[in-house]
Amino acid sequence: MKIIDQYKKINKLIQESSSVFVVGHKDLDLDALGGCLSMYNYVATKKSNVYFIVDDVRSEKAVAKVIKELSDTIKFIKGDHALKLKNKDSLLIILDTNKDYLLQNDDLNREFDNKIVIDHHGEGDGTIYDSLLIIDNDASSTCEMMTEFLKLNDFVIDSYLATILLSGIILDTNNYVLKTDSNTFYYSYYLTTCGANPTKVQYLLKQDLKKYIKRQKMITNVKIINNIAITKGPQNEIFRREEIAKTADTLLLFNKIEASFVVARIDKDNIGVSARSMGKINVGQVLGMLGGGGDIHEAAAKLSNTSVNKVENEILNIIKIL
Repeated sequence: MKIIDQYKKINKLIQESSSVFVVGHKDLDLDALGGCLSMYNYVATKKSNVYFIVDDVRSEKAVAKVIKELSDTIKFIKGDHALKLKNKDSLLIILDTNKDYLLQNDDLNREFDNKIVIDHHGEGDGTIYDSLLIIDNDASSTCEMMTEFLKLNDFVIDSYLATILLSGIILDTNNYVLKTDSNTFYYSYYLTTCGANPTKVQYLLKQDLKKYIKRQKMITNVKIINNIAITKGPQNEIFRREEIAKTADTLLLFNKIEASFVVARIDKDNIGVSARSMGKINVGQVLGMLGGGGDIHEAAAKLSNTSVNKVENEILNIIKIL
């Protein structure tokens, strides 16, 4: 579903609400941050009771930098505080995820009656169906979707927000390698006309050297089967979700690799999987067999009561028959 088909309904729900809370997924990245900030700024032109929910204890460097810079102008609050402020007419706007278990606070989906979901990831287990659900699988990123939404509403995007939105697009497309079409390039161009600074974008996208080396070590364990790359992290080492996703992105840069799967522990109880595809192999279908979800280009899964090795073997058994 395209956001252009529902932008008037989004406006109606915002107008009818007593207060609005925006939230992204756990472990905010630049795409989720850009999506939330753009919606927050848009709603703030219409009503004063708007809040940005962030419960992450630690954030990646670029996200932490932006949050710190905006701490005096944006109402950042914790999820528990949001639950105390909300009432029956409050609206929760969820960006860059459609899964309840990925929200910043586990209680948000259950406690809000009125919800909008704006996302570019595929549906799956945990999808929040009791909402105005807007999922555009063709969009490169939530930042691309929100840029279109702001343009449809003649919202003036300042240079700071434009820079963050462009960063989110570049991040999720792996520098325009994945899931791009004419809209992606058009809205990237549009953001530069709004003042997006390519140099600042590069600074936001700079990587932590230690984390980069950590991801490179994962790549040294790669196995290649039928042009599909699969690798894993050490059994008891914990990785952030974005580290796993970035490793999956990196594997697609190599010759003859059509898809990639990365398996690693994301906390003491759960194993995470991130998958990417150039489009010939439906990684969403593969991870759907493991209870995950996604689309032909990208997918993810979270598995409990198992090990990194067991999950890797399950994926190997599936891809051997593709």
